[in-house]
Amino acid sequence: MSAPKDAAKPSTPPAQGITRITVQGFKSLANETSVEIRPLTILAGANSSGKSSIMQPILLLKQTLEAPYDPGPLLLDGSHVRFTSPTQFLSRPSDDREQQGMSVGMERVTDLTVPVTASFGVSFASRSRSDGEPQVYTSEVTYSRSDRTGKCIWHPVMERPEIEALAAWSSNPELPQTPPSRHIANWHVEPNRFFLEAVVSEDYDKPVGGAGRGMAVITSSGDALQFSKALIALLHIPGLRGLPGRAYPFTGNGPQFPGPFDPYTASIIDDWQEKGDGRASVIGTHLESLGLTWTVKTRRILSTQIEVLVGRLPHRGRSGADDLVNIADVGFGVSQVLPVLVALLAAEPGRLVYLEQPELHLHPKAQVALAGILAEAAKRGVRVVAETHSALLLLAIQTLVAEAKLPPEDVILHWFERGKDGVTKVTPAELDEDGAFGDWPEDFGEVELRAESRYLDAAEARLREQANAD
Repeated sequence: MSAPKDAAKPSTPPAQGITRITVQGFKSLANETSVEIRPLTILAGANSSGKSSIMQPILLLKQTLEAPYDPGPLLLDGSHVRFTSPTQFLSRPSDDREQQGMSVGMERVTDLTVPVTASFGVSFASRSRSDGEPQVYTSEVTYSRSDRTGKCIWHPVMERPEIEALAAWSSNPELPQTPPSRHIANWHVEPNRFFLEAVVSEDYDKPVGGAGRGMAVITSSGDALQFSKALIALLHIPGLRGLPGRAYPFTGNGPQFPGPFDPYTASIIDDWQEKGDGRASVIGTHLESLGLTWTVKTRRILSTQIEVLVGRLPHRGRSGADDLVNIADVGFGVSQVLPVLVALLAAEPGRLVYLEQPELHLHPKAQVALAGILAEAAKRGVRVVAETHSALLLLAIQTLVAEAKLPPEDVILHWFERGKDGVTKVTPAELDEDGAFGDWPEDFGEVELRAESRYLDAAEARLREQANAD
C-alpha cells in the first residue's frame, strides 16, 4: 500500500546554490535560453538537441578558473570541454562573424539568514586577429542582487566616475579610502580571465600606515568571488568515463576537484574507508540496491596507487566471507556508476553536480533504482542536474513523486528539441502530486510504446499469415 500523499516530508531548500542558468549564442542555443535549476533537474531530448549546450558554457567558465595560469577570457581546450576555435561553439545567426558573440548567466541563492538572489552574467564578443582567426573577449560583465536596486555593469572602456559609481553600488570593502589629492591616480579596466576589474594605472602611497606602495583593485564586492566559488565547486561526471583500471593513482580528496570528478573516485573511497566515514558503507548499500554488488573496498599498492575491489556477487553470501575481485573483472556498470554515487555523497547541500548519462551501462532494473539515489541527494540539498536518455529513469522519478517520496517542487524537467532552423527550444515541465506533467513534447517514452506496438502488429500479422497458410 502506498503512503498517503501528506506523508512526504517537506524538502529543506539548500542554503545556497545555483538556481538558474541562461545561455545565448552558444551552438544551437542562438536565442536566449534559460533553465531553472532545482534540487533535481532533468535534461532530456533527442541526440544533438542542445542538452549539453546549456551546461558546456558553464564548464568553459569552470575550466578557465581552474587553469593554473591566466588563459585569457576563456580556456577553450580544457579538461571539461575541448574546442580549438570560437567558430566551433558560437552560434551563426548571420554571415557577419564580427557580430558573433555569446552570453552566460547564473542566479544563485546566498547563504544569508534572509535569502538573497544574486545574478551574474558575462558576454563575449568575437573579433578577428591579425592572422584572420577569430578571438573572443569579454565585452560586458553584469551583477545584480535582489537586496539592491539597479545593476552593476562592467565593460572594457570605462571612465573613473563610472568605476567609482560601481564601487559605491557594490560597497566593496577592498576599495581603499580615497588618498590625498596628490596621490589621486587614474583608474582603468583590465580583464582577469573572463571577469573585468578596475585597477589604478600607477602606484600610490598606501593611505593606511604610510609605509610602502601598493595597487588598488576594484571588483564587484564579493559577488565575483561567490560565483567563482560556485563554478569551481561544480562536480562534473562526463558521459565518457573510461575503462575500469586495475589500479588508480592517488589524487586529492577535496574539497575542490579540478577537472572531471571521476578520477578522484578511488582516492575518496579510500579516504572515507581510512577515516571510518559512514559514506564508505553507504556506497555498498547503493550498489546493492542497483543489483550490481554488495560492497566496495580499496587497497593501497605501495604509496602511489589504489586498487578498487568489489563483491563478486550482487549480495553477500550466507557465510559472510568477503569474496572480492578487482573492479576491472566485473561488468562495466559498476565502474561507470561508481563516480556518480561518490559525487552525490561527496557533495554538500547547495553544490551543483552535473551528471551526463548517469544510467550509462546500467540494466533497466538498475536505472529504476538509480532514481531513488538521485532523489535522496536532492532531498539532502544537493543540486543534481542529470542529462539522460532513459525513459525508465524519468518514469521512476515520476513514481517517487506519486508515492510521496519526493516533493514535486524539488523536481523540474527540461525537454530540448531543435526546430527546422536548427535553433534549440526548451520546454520546462513541473510534476504535480501524482507525478504527472502537463503539456509535454513527443517523448522517448512514446517512442518505446510505438516500437512495442509495431512489434505486436508485425507478430500478429505473421501469426495470421501462418494460420491462413495452414
